[in-house]
Amino acid sequence: MFDVNRIDRWMDRRRAQGMISIFFLLFGLIAVFPEADAMNTVERPHVFSRHVVIPVLGTTLNDRREQIGVVADVYVSFIRRDDRHGLNIRFDVFPGQFSRRAQHAVTTAVRLVAERAGLDPRSWSVRFTLPYEGVTLYGESLSAMAALAVIALAKNEAIRRDTVITGTVMPNGTIGVVGGVPLKIAAAHRRHFRRVLIPEEQDVADGDWRTPFLMQISPMHSIADAYFALTDHPFSSSALHTQLAATLAP
Repeated sequence: MFDVNRIDRWMDRRRAQGMISIFFLLFGLIAVFPEADAMNTVERPHVFSRHVVIPVLGTTLNDRREQIGVVADVYVSFIRRDDRHGLNIRFDVFPGQFSRRAQHAVTTAVRLVAERAGLDPRSWSVRFTLPYEGVTLYGESLSAMAALAVIALAKNEAIRRDTVITGTVMPNGTIGVVGGVPLKIAAAHRRHFRRVLIPEEQDVADGDWRTPFLMQISPMHSIADAYFALTDHPFSSSALHTQLAATLAP
């Protein structure tokens, strides 16, 4: 959940001042877009570094105490070190911060997804920043988007700008149920996303809802399916071999 008023005020101030977020200036974070991939990769001896801005779908209460959907940006920085001292994940506490529950969900998801992808995260340093002053991000529904973004950074693959996912990561590699999906879809539609990936299993509390015009809603069963939808790349080398075998089969 977010304080949507603080997010809106923060974004309005930035637009009015005609400037990029202070955190872009302080930390040099650069959004990774498919056509600009080479510009966003920094390679030094024994070090690989990338940065991305990811959208996160959430819900909050407006001034009338009504629940609404909201899209917030989260900055993710990835470094592959020249050691294997262990996965290091840092959650900044300024300008905004992440609740303990959100931190636990993201950390657990990154470990699970890395294992499922056949990647060794022991040399990874990952940093998450919420660029909205005084805002706290609660809940677990960001964990699938955050974890899959980390995998994309590790594999040097770009995330589609028109696609976003809401959901958790389950131990068996499936996308877990989250609530408020209709509100999140509406928020994504307002931000002009073309496709929203949602858990295959729906929260019964969400009830029936309609898909916005010209928007694609895609239920996702597995993190492998979700990764392919987000990046147009196979989740793991084994997934690629399976895909090739299916293509070449008589």
